[in-house]
Amino acid sequence: MGSATVSLRECAKAPTQLRLALTGSTTSEPAGPRLLLALCYSTKRRALVVTVCRAADLPAQDSNGYSDPFVKLHLDPDPYHKKHKTSIKWRNLNPVWNEEILFETRPTELSRQNLTLTVWDKDYGKPNDFLGSLVLGASSKGRRLKHWMDCIKFPDHRHEQWHSLTDTQHL
Repeated sequence: MGSATVSLRECAKAPTQLRLALTGSTTSEPAGPRLLLALCYSTKRRALVVTVCRAADLPAQDSNGYSDPFVKLHLDPDPYHKKHKTSIKWRNLNPVWNEEILFETRPTELSRQNLTLTVWDKDYGKPNDFLGSLVLGASSKGRRLKHWMDCIKFPDHRHEQWHSLTDTQHL
C-alpha cells in the first residue's frame, strides 16, 4: 500500500494520535512497460468496445533511442476472425492513442472469450519488434480477470485500468 516514517523521539515525549500520508503507493499503476485500457460492453452496439488509451515506459528498439509502437488486438474465439490494430506513434516510448475498437459479440460469449493485445515496434525492411503482450479474459488472473469481469457484470460502463505488459508473445 505504501509507507510512512515517524520519529520515535517525537512519540516518546507525549502520547499522541497521528494521521500520516502514505507514500510510494503502487496500487493504481503497475511499474514497467504498461498499457492503459478501457473496456465496455455496449448493449446498444452489441459489441465489446476496447479503448486503447495509452502506453508508458515502452522499451526502446530503434537506434535513435525510441520505438514506433502500435497495438494489435484480437478476440478469441471470434466467429468473424477480425483483427484490429492502432495507428503507429512514431518515436515515442509513452504513446497516446485513445483509439476505440469494436468487437461484435454477445454478452453471454464474453465469459468464454479472451482479448489478446500485442504491442509492436514498426520497422521497415525487417520484421516488427515485439514489445509486450497482454491477455484479458476468462483465462486471466488477478487485476486482469477483475477488469474483464467488471466489464461483463456492469455493461454500458467504461472500465479503465493499467496493465503490465508481459514479454511472452501470445499467438
